[in-house]
Amino acid sequence: MAAPTSPHSPHYPIDETHDPKLESWVESANDPGTDFPIQNLPLCMIAAPVEDEPDAMSVHPAVRIGDMVLVLDMLAHFEIVDGSADEWQWLFVEDLAEQGLTGRVRKIVQDLLKKDNATLRDHPDCDQIVVPVDEVSLGVPLMDLGDYTDFYASLYHATSVGSMFRPDNPLLPNYKHIPIGYHGRASSIVASGTDVRRPVGQQAPTEDGGAPSFGPCKLLDYELEMGVVVGRGNELGDTIPIGEAETHMLGLCLVNDWSARDLQKWEYQPLGPFLAKSFATTVSPYIVTMEALAPFRTPAFKRDAGDPSPLPYLTSEGNTSGGGFDITLEVYLSSEQMRSKKMEPVRISRGNFKDMYWTLAQMLTHHSSNGCNMQPGDLLASGTVSGKTKDSRGCLLELTWNGDAFASPPKLVPGTDRTPIDLPTGEQRKFLADGDEVIIKGYCEREGFRRIGFGECRGIITPARTI
Repeated sequence: MAAPTSPHSPHYPIDETHDPKLESWVESANDPGTDFPIQNLPLCMIAAPVEDEPDAMSVHPAVRIGDMVLVLDMLAHFEIVDGSADEWQWLFVEDLAEQGLTGRVRKIVQDLLKKDNATLRDHPDCDQIVVPVDEVSLGVPLMDLGDYTDFYASLYHATSVGSMFRPDNPLLPNYKHIPIGYHGRASSIVASGTDVRRPVGQQAPTEDGGAPSFGPCKLLDYELEMGVVVGRGNELGDTIPIGEAETHMLGLCLVNDWSARDLQKWEYQPLGPFLAKSFATTVSPYIVTMEALAPFRTPAFKRDAGDPSPLPYLTSEGNTSGGGFDITLEVYLSSEQMRSKKMEPVRISRGNFKDMYWTLAQMLTHHSSNGCNMQPGDLLASGTVSGKTKDSRGCLLELTWNGDAFASPPKLVPGTDRTPIDLPTGEQRKFLADGDEVIIKGYCEREGFRRIGFGECRGIITPARTI
């Protein structure tokens, strides 16, 4: 490798595991278009049938490689690596707190998967250790995801949404000083591929002085987000310094924080999101580790000259020079009619995670700054990832809005507030309809390195329950 360390991340160096020349004996991992080359090796949890017990399933930690998964505890079961199967079974459930754990596992697994290493490839039980991904079920990426906090870290998203409701003052005074977030509902986090039922709730009166209504959400939306999984926590009363924040991170995943905009409009004041957000949050099945992401780091978002500098507890040289991530994010939409006609999903937006105003390290440090005890397995989501251009807006609330939040002053097309998205069937969407499937994808590319990806985060909207 040309550079032994990353110029941007002091904690996760670029090393021999990122060598673009590395190939695997799993041939599908060598496809230039795969999300899962040997340089990636994201973590996941799989469920597989128990032998001789057709109705039983066992859960195992694994890594994805090409179109296969390597079952980590099976490496120990067949004595290919040191330790017991139980130790490896619980590796990413009980032992997340050990700093550097994923880096060591990454090197062990990558070495076993290298094209010229016959140890695992020629092992008589290899087919029980490395199995086709189509033969297992993928769930949430950890046995037990912990608490869930959602942030609001995109300046472009906050400006667009603020301009809809406060065109003369789109950003509240605190926005550029503090990473804004709210405590989400961990119990309603669901795995990619899980259907999402349209929520029911209270909606604002249609006229001044009228009574609110109660019924199915009419303005259902998705939110394109990234999530970071905490790998190492802090004791209650302690904090996580900004310079150490990344050592507390296990890796990143895709998140769709489904949102009921009409419920949200009625309930969000004075305490913020509640039932408009807690009915479902979908996460992708893979955690792309911090080690795998080392080549794709970028400087933190460059603030305008007139913006305030972050307070000292939110500032470090390492975060400024490399706190961002260059991750291309795409959203695809497929209606029920499109699927019945075997049409491909249509891409409706493309953005990049490097456009976030606040970094993940700043979010984690701020979250713990009052002594809040973060725990292994906690999920922090970024909030909607939006860019400055219309095609990079990260939700339908922004995407179909006929406004320019970045004009001076913000502008709204007279006489109209929304332009629907046209689908190839002739259907149109301002918000999501029953039967719509939203698919989020993410990937990293940089010259001199292998492309790596995050897989997919998808869900289909099903009708609301009968009232």
